[in-house]
Amino acid sequence: MKELIQRLVETWGPSGYEDQVRELIRAEVADAVDEWRVDALGNLITVKKPTRQGNGKRVMLAAHMDEIGIMATHVDEKGFVRFTNIGGVHPLNLRGARVQFQDGRVGVIGREEKAEGEPTLAQMYIDVGATSREDCPIKVGDPAVFLRDFSDLGKRLVAKAFDDRIGCAILIEVMKRLQETPHEVIGVFTVQEEVGLRGAMTSAFGVKPELALAIDVTMTGDTPEARKRPMQLGKGPAIKVKDRGMLSHPKVKELLVETAERLEIPHQLEVLEAGTTDAMSIQVSREGVPTGCVSIPTRYLHTPSEMVDYDDVLNTVRLIIGFLSGPIDLGQ
Repeated sequence: MKELIQRLVETWGPSGYEDQVRELIRAEVADAVDEWRVDALGNLITVKKPTRQGNGKRVMLAAHMDEIGIMATHVDEKGFVRFTNIGGVHPLNLRGARVQFQDGRVGVIGREEKAEGEPTLAQMYIDVGATSREDCPIKVGDPAVFLRDFSDLGKRLVAKAFDDRIGCAILIEVMKRLQETPHEVIGVFTVQEEVGLRGAMTSAFGVKPELALAIDVTMTGDTPEARKRPMQLGKGPAIKVKDRGMLSHPKVKELLVETAERLEIPHQLEVLEAGTTDAMSIQVSREGVPTGCVSIPTRYLHTPSEMVDYDDVLNTVRLIIGFLSGPIDLGQ
């Protein structure tokens, strides 16, 4: 699975430009599902039909394909490129970072020499080696992402774009490995999560799920002087209770916990004060969808070097397959 993860995180694909990621995923899952399609916004929707009779439901699983990035807003007379953010890009993480544009061109982010205090995007620029505006190959509106290789540290993995390519890798594995289920399982690889949960909003409306799970990342509290949070690397998938944008359906949360306990899968409960996921949009689609979320604890979120624990990844696959392998009774 590590080879798949590496290909996913090293593929170029900021919000609104997920085509390369979608094609990679489509090639991976096409033979493992009964049908697939791409909707008008660019979401990849894959379907596995039920393999046996039972208390079957129409279950949507969602993981977003897009990553954070930047977009050129101005090129000055010396060829330096000013930019804005695509999603949650923090200026503290940018100075000296390399970025890659869609055509493969690489730039380095710098900061104005006289700038003081907390850095802002307005103080920053991209140096692509140009000597003038005419010489600069970058145009206004060109998007870019962080450029950083995947690193396998053994138990831990480091890369850009684990948010949420690690969720995509997990969803791919679930769609491949799920053999016996009474449910119609719809795996949706969504677009534009980082800029407003847009792909989840439109795909949930079209899919009409009876139940849904988002698969995404979450912050941890296990580094020196970190803000106190219960989530840690290596302690298993985090079953969401609440975040800034949604409250998980209590029964969905309980069933996930029961599944983890039955299969002896290490797990954590997640209460997050900031941030949200595709689950927020799915939950309020149409007349409402009972929704939960399984999160992969991740250090250094929204930087060029995010870190996850590989056992957490494998255990998340096990948890979701276990959840889908039997009947789901929400008591409604």
